[in-house]
Formats: sequence, structure tokens, C-alpha cells
Amino acid sequence: MTPHNKATKEEIAKTVIMPGDPLRAKHIAETYLKDYKLVNTVRNMYAYTGYYNGKLVTIMASGMGMPSMGIYSYELFKFYNVDRIIRVGSAGAYTDKLNLYDIVLVEGSYSESTYAKTQNGCLDNILYSNKELNSEIENIAKTNNIKINKGIVHSSDVFYKENNNFKELYEKYGCLCAEMESFALFHNANIFNKQATCLLTISDSLVTHEETTSEEREKNFMGMIELALKTL
Repeated sequence: MTPHNKATKEEIAKTVIMPGDPLRAKHIAETYLKDYKLVNTVRNMYAYTGYYNGKLVTIMASGMGMPSMGIYSYELFKFYNVDRIIRVGSAGAYTDKLNLYDIVLVEGSYSESTYAKTQNGCLDNILYSNKELNSEIENIAKTNNIKINKGIVHSSDVFYKENNNFKELYEKYGCLCAEMESFALFHNANIFNKQATCLLTISDSLVTHEETTSEEREKNFMGMIELALKTL
């Protein structure tokens, strides 16, 4: 157990799927898992462990932002011996080439964050997901006729920016969309030589100003969720 997770080591599976929202974790467990058990409620950061098609998996929320993801993914890798984490979350599109509900497989995460520098002195501003895990997801997507987009995303410390430079980030770094957790997740995976990647569903667009509701984000991002679960 840790200060943030009351589950025992045996109650956490080797593969963890991490939405940001605890209620989304609850919805995923109730919809897809069999014989699942609620194994963590500390700070209402729900974690459920159960079976998907006979394979043991844990669904655990990460909360919002890199500090929160940093805590939970670090503990999962170090203290619970988790082998791989797949983040599943929402994102804001930086290009009109992405529409609402499109799925993005994150190949790399650009960030201005000091998370990696503060954690262990890493000065990289782009961190990459696991190629082997990404390849599995791509193959499953092709088999199941699920369209995915691949590329670099912007992992930001700030949700409400006074001067949003998303056009510059798209043009300079190729950032397709914005989210707030993958950079910390990839850094922690690198520390422990573990596998991590991130699947995102476009929930709003900074270009067209279209957006989804919180209820839609909780319950209608199932293509991304099923793709993550099928990697088991």
C-alpha cells in the first residue's frame, strides 16, 4: 500500500488502463469487466480489477494533470510492479484534420513542463511512447476496422491559457491535439523501463470550437476503450 493507493500488490494487474476521470473508470469496469472488485478509494481515485475476455486488468483513474498522473503511475510501476499502462483520455484538437470522437494514438508527447527535469534532471521536451505496445494497438485497430490517427501531442500544465499558441505548436512540433498527462506517464515508464502509451479521443476543437459534454466524454468514448482493452 502507498499513501495514495490502499490496494495490495496482488490486487493490481500487470496491465493498467488509466482514464483521468474516476467516474469513467467506474463506467469502464461496470461495462466491460467480469468479477471486478473495487480495490482503491483513497481520495476517490477509483481502481477496479477484474477480467476482460479472461485476462486480468486494472482500470484506475489518474486524475488531472502531470502531478497527479506522476504520483499514480510512479507508484504503479515501482510499488505494484505494473508492466504497462495505457492512458485513455480526452483531447482538444489543434487541427481541422481531426474531428470530434476521432481517436489518436500518441507516438510522442511534447511539453514545456518541468516535470521530468524536477523528477530526475531529464531535459527532454519530447518523450516517446512504447513502440512495441503501439504496434500491438495498431494491429488490433486494423483487425477491428477502427480508424486511428498517430502523431505528437501537446502535454500541457495549463488548461486555461491566456494566449493560446496552438497554431505555433502544430506548425513547429506537429502537435495534433492537447492533453495534460502523457508526458509524465512516459517519463515514469522510462525510469523503470516499462511500457506506456496513450490513446485519446477528441472531445473538442480549438479550431472549430466544437465540443462534447462531460456525460458524452464519460460514456461515449467506447471505441478508444475497447481498443485499449483488446491489447490484453
